[in-house]
Amino acid sequence: MNKPRKICIGFLVLSLVLLCGCGGNSGEPPAGTAPETEPADAPQEAPSSEEPSSEEEAGPIYIAFEGTDLEGNPVSQDIFSQSRLTMVNVWATYCNPCLNEMPGLGELAAEYDAEEFQLIGIVSDVREGADQTLVESLVQETGANYTHLLANDSIGQALLSGVSAVPTTFFFDQEGAYLGGVVGSAEKSDWEELIHELLEES
Repeated sequence: MNKPRKICIGFLVLSLVLLCGCGGNSGEPPAGTAPETEPADAPQEAPSSEEPSSEEEAGPIYIAFEGTDLEGNPVSQDIFSQSRLTMVNVWATYCNPCLNEMPGLGELAAEYDAEEFQLIGIVSDVREGADQTLVESLVQETGANYTHLLANDSIGQALLSGVSAVPTTFFFDQEGAYLGGVVGSAEKSDWEELIHELLEES
């Protein structure tokens, strides 16, 4: 019963130590489908002194998408079932805060057992079918050796429609339920603390 409140507090604490991002500074949960007749909203994790009044009444949000990774392999929302916790980091090739945090994200991805935690990157400014040479080069340079997806209409509708700044990061559980999000970049140690908290709560 208190799980959503605890997760919200954790994100709120992290949001206070965030570094800058590129673009605006407000974000919304990804588009998704909630259980019938229940509100399709979830706590927004930008700094705020108030908690949403519908926080405990709202049902979980699930998303559906299809895309391909940089090697051309198909990826869908089924990827969430491969790990207890999935961190989806939306970044852009022009975003210095994104690129600055990616070495730490690469280390995080390598340090956890894949059944416990996985990290997925979504390149918001390069679409499927476009030249991905720059993306591949940046991934290699930053050591961000985890799955990266290029933007397409499906990913745009499911995950990018509420993104107004990069980096924006979303978390999902093994069932694919949205747990919350953070706008802006953070230090590796801050992400570790949040990941640990979310794994303990799951």
